Amino acid sequence: MNYCEFVATLPDDTDNPNRHYHDAQYGFPIEDDNELFERLVLEINQAGLSWTLMLKKRQAFQTAFKGFDIDTVAAFDEADIERLLADAGIVRNRLKINAAIYNARQIKQIQQEYGSFKNWLDANHPLDKAEWVKLFKKHFKFVGGEIVGEFLMSAGYLPGAHVETCPVYREILAYRPKWAEAV
Repeated sequence: MNYCEFVATLPDDTDNPNRHYHDAQYGFPIEDDNELFERLVLEINQAGLSWTLMLKKRQAFQTAFKGFDIDTVAAFDEADIERLLADAGIVRNRLKINAAIYNARQIKQIQQEYGSFKNWLDANHPLDKAEWVKLFKKHFKFVGGEIVGEFLMSAGYLPGAHVETCPVYREILAYRPKWAEAV
């Protein structure tokens, strides 16, 4: 069952956060660097866990990571790492926390060269998934094929977020996702 089919089986009155995420965020282009960073951090933290759990913990992540402000997270120190490791509202995995901080610092360097993280993504588009993974591994930590693929698909850089029969698919096309430019 694909994600679109899964969400379609949810009852209309569900409190499952997948419905809103699928209908309003997944696959839609993201313009803001902090939102892109948030999505990357959530995808990294989802590794080995469920996306539903990430969506349920999203608000706690936003609080713990100070709204995913790249400059703020890049300045996190050992006291912040200890604070995050003690925060039961998020995934308390030292490797994932360290990767978020390292990746924020890498994004800051990318911003200095390209003006923004989004500009860097755009400058490297189009690439196939394997090329994207290679590029991400060169710059970031805790980024394998699944994480990079889901991050890029969720942000509109790779196709596949929605099946063509999904009502959201056509809505996303109106936003001109990057993957549609490569077609």
